[in-house]
Amino acid sequence: MVKQTYFYGTGKRKTAVAKVRLLPGSGSIAVNNVPYEEAFNRLVHRQTVMQPFLVTDTVGRYDAVIKVIGGGISGQCGAIAHGISRALLKSDEKLRPALRQNGLLTRDSRIKERKKPGLKRARKAPQYTKR
Repeated sequence: MVKQTYFYGTGKRKTAVAKVRLLPGSGSIAVNNVPYEEAFNRLVHRQTVMQPFLVTDTVGRYDAVIKVIGGGISGQCGAIAHGISRALLKSDEKLRPALRQNGLLTRDSRIKERKKPGLKRARKAPQYTKR
């Protein structure tokens, strides 16, 4: 039997899908072969990516290699956090209560509602004129 060298997790948010590999290491995070500091300029997005590590006290214990496709910046960082959480869970099942309590294991299923015929957007109707 081959010893597993990494832990894998898939995360989704809006239309973004993140494939996360956690390898034992020093704590570097690469998103699409770019350091995550360069991929996400805003502090809020960086905090979202780091939240699973901060909640479980595993900062600096794993290197993360992440491939993310689809969506925008916000959706991508949410998908990454979801994927990291799932990968951490595979590495150690005892982390489940901390991840669950902070809502990191729940898939955020909210997506953009489709446009309906006769309307301008999903729900916005053309302006009504009486006369």
